[in-house]
Amino acid sequence: VQLQASGGGLVQAGGSLRLSCAASGTNLRINDMAWYRQAPGKQRELVARITSSGTTDFADSVKGRFTISRDNAKNTVTLQMNSLKPEDTAVYYCNADYLIFNDGGIVAGRLDGQGTQVTVSS
Repeated sequence: VQLQASGGGLVQAGGSLRLSCAASGTNLRINDMAWYRQAPGKQRELVARITSSGTTDFADSVKGRFTISRDNAKNTVTLQMNSLKPEDTAVYYCNADYLIFNDGGIVAGRLDGQGTQVTVSS
């Protein structure tokens, strides 16, 4: 299983960015998908999560500014970030809970994609 993230970059405060992430693998089913972030000197935190049925959850700090969506057919998740603030600056990580179906049974796991830098200038 692989997660490939894209997007991110440098933006001024008040601007927008979009992060995308695609999961790939054989005999794969993706359950929850999420975005986490980690700023320098701070703990990793959950930014947003979306279940396979579309239920979403957001960190209080991003509610009303960020949206998360997914395409189950393509195993992709997108984080739309609007009204960005300097405190949103961090490395963002895509995350997915998955199941792999094979002849030996079902393997469950959780995987992070590579991080992508988001920098918001004031």
